[in-house]
Amino acid sequence: MHYLLIYELAPDYLERRGAFRNEHLKLAWQAEGIVLGGALADPVDRAMLLFEGNTPDAAKRFANADPYVKNGLVERWEVRPWTTVVGEMASKPVRPEK
Repeated sequence: MHYLLIYELAPDYLERRGAFRNEHLKLAWQAEGIVLGGALADPVDRAMLLFEGNTPDAAKRFANADPYVKNGLVERWEVRPWTTVVGEMASKPVRPEK
């Protein structure tokens, strides 16, 4: 199953992230179940991290430990199950009928 960790970023995120970025990236590269992650652009107001696992627990643990969250660069976060059906990594692939 896939889970999206969705961050709503503070308006001054870009100005403040430098102080915490290395610690955040170190945590992300070592995180259990993380597949992809990054901020959305134009505007940089949200970030998404894709986790794979049987439960959303790894995503929640990551958010609770993330220096961006702890230091207010993330104003709000949530974890949502994502039913992926298309693509090589889809958790529940659905192919078209022939």
